[in-house]
Amino acid sequence: MLPRLLIATAVPAERDAVRAGLGEGTVYPDPLSPDATDLDLVVVGVGPAAAAAATARRIVLAESEGAPYSAVLSVGVAGGFPGRIEIGDVVLGTAAVAADLGVDSPDGFLSVDTLGFGTATLPADPNLVHLPKFRTGKVLTVTTGTGTAERAAELAARHPDALAEAMEGYGVASAAHQAGLPYSEIRAISNMIGPRDTSAWRMDLALGALTEVFAIRESV
Repeated sequence: MLPRLLIATAVPAERDAVRAGLGEGTVYPDPLSPDATDLDLVVVGVGPAAAAAATARRIVLAESEGAPYSAVLSVGVAGGFPGRIEIGDVVLGTAAVAADLGVDSPDGFLSVDTLGFGTATLPADPNLVHLPKFRTGKVLTVTTGTGTAERAAELAARHPDALAEAMEGYGVASAAHQAGLPYSEIRAISNMIGPRDTSAWRMDLALGALTEVFAIRESV
């Protein structure tokens, strides 16, 4: 039996891919009507701000109903770093990193950590998700998706242990950490980051990979 788990996706297509894996027997209450179940699967929107706000609201609603969550997952598709991962692979995030939270300077990008304003890295709980056959590494959260080779090279140099880039993980992680809840992130790779070429994207492959991950509920 799963703990009471909140699964946050950015868009309906990701939610539906997870739902297909979990099967028809699972109850998915409306986010505005938090019935007590073991799992809530909700769409929180695109970008870290929307994801943080919607996740935090959902956590508070659940607490107010006397059925608080035990953990939070951010789930969806992502861009992968060339040479580190392949399209269709699944990443289990070890940390969510706000890759563009900081300032530009003549010496390059300065993160909020360097500036002393907080941290751009929120760790995932290593005991929350067990997916031994999948890759593990940091997942970057950005507010502007990478679309050039120069930007991809810059991020790769600054984050040598990052495998993927998405837009919600740090927001979902922020809400979870503020509430004292374990957090983790699961991402399926739909494309390589770099020059934007949507013809090379394999969204179908990535969404199918998410369905496969959640087909065995005991694994999450």
